[in-house]
Amino acid sequence: MLKKHLILFVFAVFVQLIGFAQSNFYDVDSLREIRIYFYDYNWDYQLDSLYVQGDNERILADLIIDGSPYDSVGVRYKGFSSVSVNRVKNPFNIKLDYVIDGQDHDGVDKLKLSNVIQDPSFVREVLTYEIAANYLPSAKANYANVYVNDTLWGLYTNVQAVNKGFLNDNFGNKYNPFFKCNPENLDVTPGGENSNLSNAHGNDSLDYEPYYALKSNYGWEALYNLIDTLNNYSDSVEKILNVDRTLWMHALNYTLINFDSYIGYGQNYYLYKDKTGQFNPLLWDLNMSFGSFRLTDASSIYFSGFDIAQAQNMDPLLHHTQFSVSPRPLLRNLFLSERNRKMYLAHIRTIVNENFSNQDYAVRGQYFQNLIDTSVQNDTNKFYTYADFTTNLNNPVTLVTSDCPGITQLMDARATYLSNYTGFNGEPTITNISTSPQNFVVGDDIWITADIADATEAILGYRFGDNMAFKTTTMFDDGNHNDGLANDGVFGAIIANSANIIDYYLYADNDSAGVFSPVRAAYEFYNIQSQLQAGDVVINELMPNNVSTVTDASGKFEDWIELYNTTSSHVSTAGLFLTDTIGLLQKWELPNQTIPANGYAIIWADEDGGQGDMHANFKLSNLGEQLILTNTDSVLIDSITYLPQADDVAFARFPNGSGPFVMQAPTFNANNDFVNAIIEKQELIKVYPNPFSDIIKWNSLESVEVRDILGQLICTAENINRILTSSWNSGIYFIHLKGKNQTIKVIKIQ
Repeated sequence: MLKKHLILFVFAVFVQLIGFAQSNFYDVDSLREIRIYFYDYNWDYQLDSLYVQGDNERILADLIIDGSPYDSVGVRYKGFSSVSVNRVKNPFNIKLDYVIDGQDHDGVDKLKLSNVIQDPSFVREVLTYEIAANYLPSAKANYANVYVNDTLWGLYTNVQAVNKGFLNDNFGNKYNPFFKCNPENLDVTPGGENSNLSNAHGNDSLDYEPYYALKSNYGWEALYNLIDTLNNYSDSVEKILNVDRTLWMHALNYTLINFDSYIGYGQNYYLYKDKTGQFNPLLWDLNMSFGSFRLTDASSIYFSGFDIAQAQNMDPLLHHTQFSVSPRPLLRNLFLSERNRKMYLAHIRTIVNENFSNQDYAVRGQYFQNLIDTSVQNDTNKFYTYADFTTNLNNPVTLVTSDCPGITQLMDARATYLSNYTGFNGEPTITNISTSPQNFVVGDDIWITADIADATEAILGYRFGDNMAFKTTTMFDDGNHNDGLANDGVFGAIIANSANIIDYYLYADNDSAGVFSPVRAAYEFYNIQSQLQAGDVVINELMPNNVSTVTDASGKFEDWIELYNTTSSHVSTAGLFLTDTIGLLQKWELPNQTIPANGYAIIWADEDGGQGDMHANFKLSNLGEQLILTNTDSVLIDSITYLPQADDVAFARFPNGSGPFVMQAPTFNANNDFVNAIIEKQELIKVYPNPFSDIIKWNSLESVEVRDILGQLICTAENINRILTSSWNSGIYFIHLKGKNQTIKVIKIQ
């Protein structure tokens, strides 16, 4: 079964459950109405002044989006070259939660409104984002009529912000290293490097601050590690860079002649380090795609720019075949690999075949123009005439300093050129993909076979969850890999010790070209799965009163639940549900998260899915309750009941993974059996004797709380160093020393 990123599916379900409609806000079939009411009469002077000063501060306004009002939003101009103090229609950046914390419109807290200054057709940005979304995580975009103080200011493109909300939607978390790759001052001189990921700026991560904007709380060391590895150890870069996604970005930029990007001035993209530890490039600022920007490509041939005819016939491997005047290691060093080049051209083939050879892009472009036709006519502040608008879909329009190609004029010729480019054709064919055994369980060996014609080599890419990077293994046609007879065109490979979920794709090449199956891999992939059995994953530890033990990525002390994989294989949490409500077994669906063999996964029970996909939609009760873990068929995987817990005391299995639950010091994301060793190593205080009979002591005055193994409070006292215990029943007890934030397990004997 073919699947796109499962996280997107999970998020879509989440949207339906809580009415979250961010994706609908950017629906390309919808024309939005946005009304801005500035508080100050001289708002334009204030915004001009902030822009001239390079100040990112905002001024206040009220906002109405499609009839929904919002108070005290913050407004500033957006971008750089598209802004001018002599211009009426400037782009806007509007922050809805600027004053009112948490204020958003259907989940959107920031608006990016572009003024369409470089595009007479009004189509480029929206159409490019729509195409890009098929191949890698991309912002969404549509159109909005914008009013300022009830005066129509014009038709804008409404583009989703690439911010932490975007990261959470597409990567399942938002706190990892995140950079906007735009220099503080764009260098357009020969040799200007900007945010090109070269190592020319120095050997210290601080040397790169003027060229990259950190959007997370940390990450400079990780960025420098990427730069150093890319430039000096490019054979190892795949460990920290999603190379396939980078090749997709290059393929889109070169196919669509989107040169106001990494290719041109080394800017206008983002980098985010995902849960696999790999950086992912993200496209941004696509308003000058389809050849609107042609000032440079940083190569020796077109460093000073190129005309429309040259754009139509732009070599997508210039930074392999020619000299790079301005270093482009993200192109040049990746293209050192012949396989990377073939994969890159296979991605270009997919983009061309799915959008341009079939004329789908022209149909979509005309659809968008029909949608906004009246709005363009009513836009008295637009930068081109209505005739330019209707003309530029197919024919060139003269700009101030150059001509803007017609989109079909450019792309019909470009599709023809690329379709005849060496490496575009002659690829193998992949058919009849099969897996065995059909019914498998965790730990089984899985065979993947396929008929692959005209292939010299074939590889299988696979993973067991979204937090695991795809691994690759060679497929063979030698008769020894469940592939039939040797050299019969059937290739096979084994995935040993498999998980319950397997995402996979195939790739094959020969001397001429390469091909993926599915063709949008690895953004899309095939998927097979089986159900986990009871006991494969257990609830291993929890803390409903996390007062000061450990924080989540946002720095908050939240309830948490630890799962433990009891098997000797990877498992995925996809298809599992966790609930604290017995009548609602599928209350919260877990994401496609790999837990290593005999490993752990932490779920934050904080009702805050906006922090990441491992944050449940319920909290743990301080008074105790039942937790139930089931699969999609509502088969019970594990269940526990806990009683009221003391602050910073964990309820954990002892022995780890299999024993009954006891109260003990927390072992967050670690083996519960280590708790006593950890306490002894800390040497904060010694409790003796242990085991005890009639009395138990410690070597300083402390405030204590004692509970039995069921969590029932036995006694509490202040400033004591002993307790008489002759009346206690034999068994296990937990002494929590409040001042030391230490819990010690002790045993009462008769």
